[in-house]
Amino acid sequence: MSNNAQPTLMVIDGHSLAFRAFYALPVDSFRTADGQHTNAIHGFISMMLNLLAKEKPTHLAVAFDISRFSFRTREYPEYKGTRGETPPEFIGQVPLLQDALHAMGVTTITKEDYEADDILATLAAQGSAQNFKVLVVSGDRDTIQLIDDNVTLLYPSKQGVSELTRYDAAKVFERYGIKPHQYPEIAALVGETSDNLPGVPKVGEKTAVKWINEFGSLEEILRRADEIGGKVGESLREFKDNAIRNRKLNRLVNDVELPVGPADLERVPFDSEAVKEVFGRLEFKSLLTRVLALNGETSADSASSVSKATPSTPTSVQAVVREYVEPAAASTPPHSQQLLDEELSAWLHRSSEASPQGIAIELEIYASGIAVVGLATETEAVCVPWSPVSADMKPLIDWLAGPTPKIFHGAKEQLKSLLRADIACENLGFDTEIADWVLRPDSSKRELADLVKLYLNELLPTPDPNQLVPDDSALDAGGRAWFIHRIDAAIREQMDAATLALFLEIEVPTLNTLAAMELRGVTVNRAKLELLSTELGERAEKAKTEAFEVIGREVNLASPKQLQEVLFDQLGMPKTRATKTGYTTDATALADLQATNPHPFLGLLLEHRDVTKLKQIVETLIQAIGSDGRIHTTYGQTGTSTGRLSSANPNLQNIPIRTADGRRIREAFEVGEGFDTLFTADYSQIEMRIMAHFSEDEGLIEAFISGEDLHRFVGARVFGVEPADVTGEMRSQVKAMSYGLAYGLSAFGLARQLGIDNSAAKKLMADYFQRFGGVRDYLRSVVEQARSQGYTETLFGRRRPFPDLASPNRVLRDNAERAALNAPMQGTAADIMKIAMIGIEEDLQALGLSSQLLLQVHDELVLEIIESEREQVEKIVTDRMSHAAKLSVPLDVQIGIGQNWNEAAH
Repeated sequence: MSNNAQPTLMVIDGHSLAFRAFYALPVDSFRTADGQHTNAIHGFISMMLNLLAKEKPTHLAVAFDISRFSFRTREYPEYKGTRGETPPEFIGQVPLLQDALHAMGVTTITKEDYEADDILATLAAQGSAQNFKVLVVSGDRDTIQLIDDNVTLLYPSKQGVSELTRYDAAKVFERYGIKPHQYPEIAALVGETSDNLPGVPKVGEKTAVKWINEFGSLEEILRRADEIGGKVGESLREFKDNAIRNRKLNRLVNDVELPVGPADLERVPFDSEAVKEVFGRLEFKSLLTRVLALNGETSADSASSVSKATPSTPTSVQAVVREYVEPAAASTPPHSQQLLDEELSAWLHRSSEASPQGIAIELEIYASGIAVVGLATETEAVCVPWSPVSADMKPLIDWLAGPTPKIFHGAKEQLKSLLRADIACENLGFDTEIADWVLRPDSSKRELADLVKLYLNELLPTPDPNQLVPDDSALDAGGRAWFIHRIDAAIREQMDAATLALFLEIEVPTLNTLAAMELRGVTVNRAKLELLSTELGERAEKAKTEAFEVIGREVNLASPKQLQEVLFDQLGMPKTRATKTGYTTDATALADLQATNPHPFLGLLLEHRDVTKLKQIVETLIQAIGSDGRIHTTYGQTGTSTGRLSSANPNLQNIPIRTADGRRIREAFEVGEGFDTLFTADYSQIEMRIMAHFSEDEGLIEAFISGEDLHRFVGARVFGVEPADVTGEMRSQVKAMSYGLAYGLSAFGLARQLGIDNSAAKKLMADYFQRFGGVRDYLRSVVEQARSQGYTETLFGRRRPFPDLASPNRVLRDNAERAALNAPMQGTAADIMKIAMIGIEEDLQALGLSSQLLLQVHDELVLEIIESEREQVEKIVTDRMSHAAKLSVPLDVQIGIGQNWNEAAH
């Protein structure tokens, strides 16, 4: 490089691009002999090599997140809260990717309490100021704000990481009429679903762009909000705090203190032997050749170094990879006819004879109203522009309530839009999103485009994902309905009779029930929560102040690095488990440390953490209260691999049950106007009852049939005493044992949990199994059967695959064994709860009762009822819950009544 040439700094968002590589390449096609998945590593390095060859940067760095937690999650705990759990196949790949990058001489950077985006922002700002040409490579749209005269964004396409679109300041302004620094202000108004940042309802991108151009900035828009009329103006004034919060959180920090600067990131030759060693372990033969070429070495130079590695990916797998990277062309759906009134009625009458039909309801952008309804048969597609006050809609409304089976993808939000308009949708026949999850419960949620590729081996026509303000969809609602109709048949072919029955008889009716529950919501007393939040804040501040007094100085209690210095250097406490950045300061490790080596500072630190976490829960609940005074949580039907429902926006399953503060939170959930009381119903020890049924253990069955306290009964057997002589300590030990065994608890884990030595824990386990041998035999058989057939199965035929049971990798195999132990019990409990909910909802509707089902949390249901209907509701609920499954032991249901959730507890 000549002295006068402008240097080029490339900074890459490691996690963002690795995730895209993970989903762009088939996970099972990139796996080493010991079972380690490598598709994210392979895809990332391949992408980077292409970038290096094309852009020829002189300086290079890759930034990674340390965790999901940062100063943003402290500010707003629900930040990115809707993102699903990281796939286990991905988790182990990031450290190996970092090892590969280090061997290649590439600097990787992380920063505690910050995200990778903040590192990119800092390096981009420094590089621009130092006259570098800066290339930011990221799939996070927040990085658009970094673009300036010296900074260009390279943004990957939706199909993977093989294609990147260049965004510079001129292109952004020319195409969208905004400047790069204004993009986060638009996002603040509109909201960002991927980050779980709700915006201002009724404000879409076009409105936000119009306002930015008219007023100049978000600050000015909010200052002059009174000048904006109509419903959208009312919404802006009501929800302006959302925009303020979003802008605060999506502003990238560009002055993070980093260990290196742009000048320190110059590319230099790397140690070829180190690369050969790492790539040999990863079994990357072709990539190794490409990487070594960067050092001027030929493939012949590297041939001997990989001869000991496992042979490269078979030709058949390579063909699969090429097929994925270069997928089949998209099928062209039939032209969508726009029909209304008589023509629509005639088409519906004619096409219904060829039932079922695909349906796709397109909602208004950032609102809940219906925009267009798409319908499709195998050969035709129709789009119906929605007009709720028009008589033209009558044929469609009648058809929706009619007998034709309807096939949706992601039906719940669409059903809710119909329910809001007081329109019935009967005969929901299929939901391709849920059906795919039933078949592949351990996979991440797939969009329609993913299912088109997976089941039809085609590409779904999509708009350019790199547009800040997308143009009209490349595929209208009728076209989407056509693809949905075709996927339906393809998925059914992969379902055996038991799986199809579970899907149609449990999951589809559950979908309808959840849609109704989400719309109802539950009344919450804001004043009670605000008072509790204030008190929790004061307690957290008091614990923090007292902690500082103990150590004689102030530190950041959320900083692992500073806590390590206090605990292990200043206080000289025993070291916890070693990590890459020192020693862990997670909650479990510190609780163990406090139990074995109590210290006032540690006690105050744990108290501060607990209270702060509770305050965050309370604040999240307050923010979720709608204009109707109710919280409308969103239930995730496909959010777990066991079949259990999840809850988000807000999460109602993380509210503590047995603490005083948790009870105060539940006291804020109250009976709504027009109803007399809350009614709760809870399954008692449902998983242990399922254990008794599956294991056929006579002693455990006797315990439940006798009606005695389970853990006292078991304790009497284990310790050889009368039930009346079972002490509280004995009961606690057998309770920990009973539940722990179902989760693969070892003697070491039991000893740690109960605070006893290993020999005592081993004896306790031996005594337990001596008297309850059926449990031992069942747990052994679960894993062996899963290993043999590749999956576990619930009482109702729900299957969960466990391919890692056959893995040569011990860690993967052990994890799979522990998960397989409990999968049949958790899954059966989930099935039973869903069956009960479906029956309760059907009975309440069939009898025309006003009482209604509101919540499902863990093994509990919450209803709000009218006193005159109380006897009927109690009969319906107890009957449906207790008879949801035929077990060898009774399903015991406990009920409660009260003006609030806590008072109705049992």
